Amino acid sequence: MRDTKDEFYEEVIIAGFGGQGIMLAGKLLAQTAMKAGKEVTYMPSYGAEVRGGTANCMVIVAERKIASPVVSRPDSAIVMNKASLNKFAPRIKSGGLLVMNSSLIDSGPKLDKAVDILAVPVDDIAVELGNPKSANMVALGAYLQKRNLFGANAAAESLPDVLARRYHQTLPVNTEALRRGAEFAANCNKRSAAEKK
Repeated sequence: MRDTKDEFYEEVIIAGFGGQGIMLAGKLLAQTAMKAGKEVTYMPSYGAEVRGGTANCMVIVAERKIASPVVSRPDSAIVMNKASLNKFAPRIKSGGLLVMNSSLIDSGPKLDKAVDILAVPVDDIAVELGNPKSANMVALGAYLQKRNLFGANAAAESLPDVLARRYHQTLPVNTEALRRGAEFAANCNKRSAAEKK
């Protein structure tokens, strides 16, 4: 994330397998950023089979015009399964952020550079909330909190814009999932700050 007084530019890859709500998470990030007045690109990519196959999307959020929607070396990555971790973690820029689903990924990547790793048991938190499908929102909430972007409430306000009307009954649980993810990340920040003292 390049962030000076007059420039903000964040490239993100969100990845997992089909059915984990990867595209929805990317759309929600893009919509939230647009509502905040940022320049945004969103580019989905599906594997050979949608459900169960690999899926990822690239989102760029910036203060200025974006030349290309393609992200090859992201500032951040949200990975929901081991295959996505193996594929995208090595691409993260040095000093970047990796949010990984520790419910499905038992150990972090071996990287030759410094990357901030936030391991979040997103599936477990989603199950606690009574909706396993909200794991993507837990991961996004944790990412937004860790990167100090927009906030879970801003993302929740954009949910009705990206969720098909037939799924609007899931708005409360998805909103809570965003908040729980943000809370988890905030508590991790507090713990690491306390450990440094």
